[in-house]
Amino acid sequence: MKTIREIDLKDKTVLVRVDYNVPLEDGKITDDLRILASLPTLEFLREAGAKKIILISHLGRPEGAEPELSLKVVANRLNELVGKVSFVSAVSGAEVSEKVNELKDGEILLLENLRFYPGEEENSKDFIREIIESTSAEVFVQDGFAVAHRAHASTSAVAEFLPVFAGLLLEKEIIELSKVISEPEKPLLLIVGGSKVEDKAPLIEKFLGIADKIIVGGKIAADGYEAADSKIYVAEDFDTDAEGAKLDVGPVATAKIAEAIMDAKTIIWNGLLGKAEDPAYATASTIVAEMLGEKTGAETVICGGDTTGFVLNLMEEHPNLQYSLISTGGGAALEFLLGKELQGIKVIE
Repeated sequence: MKTIREIDLKDKTVLVRVDYNVPLEDGKITDDLRILASLPTLEFLREAGAKKIILISHLGRPEGAEPELSLKVVANRLNELVGKVSFVSAVSGAEVSEKVNELKDGEILLLENLRFYPGEEENSKDFIREIIESTSAEVFVQDGFAVAHRAHASTSAVAEFLPVFAGLLLEKEIIELSKVISEPEKPLLLIVGGSKVEDKAPLIEKFLGIADKIIVGGKIAADGYEAADSKIYVAEDFDTDAEGAKLDVGPVATAKIAEAIMDAKTIIWNGLLGKAEDPAYATASTIVAEMLGEKTGAETVICGGDTTGFVLNLMEEHPNLQYSLISTGGGAALEFLLGKELQGIKVIE
């Protein structure tokens, strides 16, 4: 896969697809993982002499232009982190061209939410061409791993007009996720939770031929998931509320999960083990997160939006916790682990 390490970026105007689809509450960013994850690529571009850096992203699922989903709040946060960042409330046209012309060497411009415009999700060549022409971009960097499974203008059609290279975040995600599929250190443990069995059943089936042990918890276990193989352990006891609803994995199952973690050399965790937004039912997920974050000499991969959010919140209280990869890709990471072709990666290859 071609990466930004393989191209002369000096004096180039670079268009970068980042993933700044961050959670917001009352107009404020509640989790800036995806912004922080983009910084190594931005720093590399600056150090490599890129003349102008233009960023494009989406935020949320707007129906047309919705002011509360403007990327301006992201531009402000990014400016706090790296400086010399400006914003324009458009993605193409004279206003964008003017802003690009004003940029000094190494400065960054973030364009408005791509999904304010139907051309993005329609994978419109005209839409992405207008962006490229307005920014005078010479190189395209794909660093939005979380959208790499989408055939959108900024992940697919863009390759019709510019040479495409992987950013450092995309490269890291692919390397770490590839390890656990193609060359995992054994024993390999897959921990699956969450609520939708239709989402997790393909992952369980895929890893039957790869993993040494698979653990199923969360609501899918509480709802009676039936193991189809002896290597699958389904949580057998649960903590319940006053009405008897099974809201967390119980102490017997938690002890067996902890034992499996201690034995494993590669661990993938996708899906919380209980209703972890309620501290009363976050015990099992907390124990797993802490054990993985403290486990040395092992490959530990966290993926899935709820799971990564939970782990990141825990890391604020316990900054000593460390993981091989906290994936920024929810659906993209799942599809990659399932061996599906990701359009945003295909155009790089």
